[in-house]
Amino acid sequence: MTHGNEDLRLQTTDRQILKLAVPIGFALLVPQFNYLVNSIFLSRLGPGHLGAAGITGVYYLIFAAIGYGLNNGLQALIARRAGQERVGEIGILSVQSLYASLGVAAAGILTTYMLAPLLLEGAIDPELYGQSMSFLRIRIWGLPFLYVYQMRNGLLVGTNQSRLLIWGTLAETVSNVLLDYCLIFGEFGCPALGFNGAAYASVAAEFIGMVTVLGIIRQKGLAERFGIFRDLRPRWPEMRLLLGQSAPLVAQFAISIISWEYFFILVSRHGRTALDVSQYMRVIIGFLGVFIWSFASTTSTMVSNVIGQGRRDDVMPVIRRILRLSLGVSLVMSLPLELFPGGFLRIVRDDPDFIRQGIPVVRVVAAAMVLMSVATIWLNAVTGTGNTRVNLAIEAVTVVVYAVYLREVLVVRNMPIEYGWMSEWVYWTCMFSLSWLYLRSGRWRSREI
Repeated sequence: MTHGNEDLRLQTTDRQILKLAVPIGFALLVPQFNYLVNSIFLSRLGPGHLGAAGITGVYYLIFAAIGYGLNNGLQALIARRAGQERVGEIGILSVQSLYASLGVAAAGILTTYMLAPLLLEGAIDPELYGQSMSFLRIRIWGLPFLYVYQMRNGLLVGTNQSRLLIWGTLAETVSNVLLDYCLIFGEFGCPALGFNGAAYASVAAEFIGMVTVLGIIRQKGLAERFGIFRDLRPRWPEMRLLLGQSAPLVAQFAISIISWEYFFILVSRHGRTALDVSQYMRVIIGFLGVFIWSFASTTSTMVSNVIGQGRRDDVMPVIRRILRLSLGVSLVMSLPLELFPGGFLRIVRDDPDFIRQGIPVVRVVAAAMVLMSVATIWLNAVTGTGNTRVNLAIEAVTVVVYAVYLREVLVVRNMPIEYGWMSEWVYWTCMFSLSWLYLRSGRWRSREI
């Protein structure tokens, strides 16, 4: 059980940073491992399936990113209340987040059935279009389970309980890998559903993950401590605060993922192999970048908590402390990509054309991850200050620069896909520069939430 008198105010030591970041990293690693295994399974269905999974996967990620934006807004608010020792408000915010996220999930399901065919018809190989739409109409039903799961994770991170994240993600991933194997290939008496099997597996796994994390919150006494089920009424002041904080983040993450969709659509013009390579690189970035994102999430929580304690002068030192750790991890993660690019590609396909096109892309991605480890820390520090409209402005400017570069390289000049992947260098450099300038300006110091 969690002790009711546990201090929720965070310190700014390396130990405290790692105590938050490491469990978040492992929690993120588990689903990324699932995505990697899922990609390996789908690659066995033949050329194009991995790329089609990329486009449909990015479409779903747009809605997942909306939930992630709500999660980040909730997490920053809960961390601020924890720093202020206003524990009674944490449960109220948590309940309102469920109402908001389930409303968005319903909108996402309706959008997928009504508008997705119009949006994606020209973006997917005609031979795979029907199968891809069938996949999406199944996959989107996992959205309510995913959103509830994300909101509960926001509660755990915001209250310094990130070590509990691993259990929900572990349950989700183990079930997803097993169900993928059974439902894609028809093993252990299950029907062989092929591409759609991955969709059914993911929905079932998200439900299992949601149930697990809710059970942990109840079993550890967190529901009682924070009064999560004490008042289930919709409360407009808290809802408005949550949506006000989260809406710019929702838009920020949605724009970011839409830019991925734009990237995949442009890459698809270079052939199935180029699309397969790019989808696999997205999986690699997700898999190896989890600890970078764990430090980024830690930055948002720690900055918000420290400001809540009234320690604004400690914000820049804690950012630099986290940055050193994040940069060190990224260098360790990137080095194997630079040294053994072919080995990473052969995990999914030992095909000469796939390897030839993929090797320069792997090396571009390795350098991009180092830039990402710096930029994400500064951007999430902006989130922690509470001025999420600045986050949206930074993302909007960055994506415009990114999209212009992509069109020039992949459409106008029709250059090889590794030059398209250099857009990641442009993206992260622009994002870092704008975030750093805002935080150095000191204009965040007067922001209250």
